[in-house]
Amino acid sequence: MNASDRTPADLLRSALAADPSRPLVTFYDDATGERVELSVATFANWVAKTANLLQGELSAEPGDRVALLLPAHWQTAVWLLACSSVGVVADVGGDPAAADLVVSGPDALDAARACSGERVALALRPLGGRFPQPPAGFADYAVEVPSQGDRFAPYAPVDPDAPALAVGGTELTGAELVERARADADALGLGAGARLLTGSAYDTWEGLSTGLFAPLAAGGSVVLCRHLDQLSPEGLAKRVESERVTNSAV
Repeated sequence: MNASDRTPADLLRSALAADPSRPLVTFYDDATGERVELSVATFANWVAKTANLLQGELSAEPGDRVALLLPAHWQTAVWLLACSSVGVVADVGGDPAAADLVVSGPDALDAARACSGERVALALRPLGGRFPQPPAGFADYAVEVPSQGDRFAPYAPVDPDAPALAVGGTELTGAELVERARADADALGLGAGARLLTGSAYDTWEGLSTGLFAPLAAGGSVVLCRHLDQLSPEGLAKRVESERVTNSAV
């Protein structure tokens, strides 16, 4: 977005300043029929609330590692930017036993219990719904996040040269992440206003880049599809048309 942006949180701030009302993340779950669209402003509000939860309630500090045991989902995208805002390392699919905190979806709760620090569980239900019965030993994200503040300010400035993301055996600083995202955006032909459709998982850099970081770096948006293999070719063609998709990374 801006040449001076050196962290993912910087990219989000630039997107917010440029056009807060445009779509940023449009999420589909083709196993449930769920569709959620978040504008830049709405997404940034979720990020601010989540960052306040991380920093204030969970006492996360720059350099801490947060194991993210989550699928490709709009709430995962929120957590990735919240981690960047606080300055903690988002360890995607990381070892909970080696993490300071763990954030888990409903399918990874047993593994997440290996974390000796704070544990947060996401139900990943439509509209950000809470668990019908909160899992023992976890804070329910959907219960905790609504009361958090709508504006976020880190206690300490985030160092763009400090580790920010770990995925698939690769660790990147905030500045390296932004550089890679910009390069990927160029390789994908993304520009301002581009709409990139992807069904990739969030377990590799490529999946994270196409599913969030490259569109954000380009001033575009992502149509993030979970369980895309359950959609017929006709259904996919209809989605491409209805969502005004300009680029695809399926």
